[in-house]
Amino acid sequence: MTGREDQPIGQPVPGWTTRPAPPRTPMQGRFCRVEPLDPARHGKELFAASQLDAEGRNWTYLSVGPFKGFEGYRAWLDKVAGQDDPVFHTIIDLATAKAVGVAAYMRIDRAHGVIEVGNINYSPLLQRTPAATEAMYLLMARVFDELGYRRYEWKCDSLNAPSRAAAARLGFQYEGRFRQAVVNKGRNRDTDWFSILDGEWPALKRAYGAWLAEANFDAEGRQKRGLGELIRAGR
Repeated sequence: MTGREDQPIGQPVPGWTTRPAPPRTPMQGRFCRVEPLDPARHGKELFAASQLDAEGRNWTYLSVGPFKGFEGYRAWLDKVAGQDDPVFHTIIDLATAKAVGVAAYMRIDRAHGVIEVGNINYSPLLQRTPAATEAMYLLMARVFDELGYRRYEWKCDSLNAPSRAAAARLGFQYEGRFRQAVVNKGRNRDTDWFSILDGEWPALKRAYGAWLAEANFDAEGRQKRGLGELIRAGR
């Protein structure tokens, strides 16, 4: 059944085809490398880094953890590393060559070009560092530049203020709240949705490039212009 000429319809997407699955290859930056999770190579370093979060606060809004011992943590890594969705990645700090965090592509919808970044767990060694931001940039660049997806999503517990702030700083647009979306660890979770669209990416990419440039950091490694400032200027 076709619509009448006076009925509004969506913008055409000419030549659209199903997008490729994310490849299991490294993404290299200036501060970090994002590579497929390998429990045998990364497990002990990731666990040691996560243990620096002594109160286990990083795990509060995740569906698993905290893990009291390495065996349980390694078993979880072995389980998720072999999956096609989510696709877990390890973040390697190039200054120390150590594994310091994880993030995953998930809810991969190749037919419609939609993908989410999630299961983000940055250890204290990664938090609030240039590598932390660069890792998110590398994952975005693969999605839009390499794979040609149309939409990149970020979702979090509505009570997770740091995650909501991170999404906003990274250039995601807030879309709304799904009330009582899931039960997580025996608790209700309202989920906040954020996204970046392919049409928004070129301006964001320029802002990230300016922020990550060597000239944007002083001799002590402090930023001169904030990412949020650069994103607002680009928009």
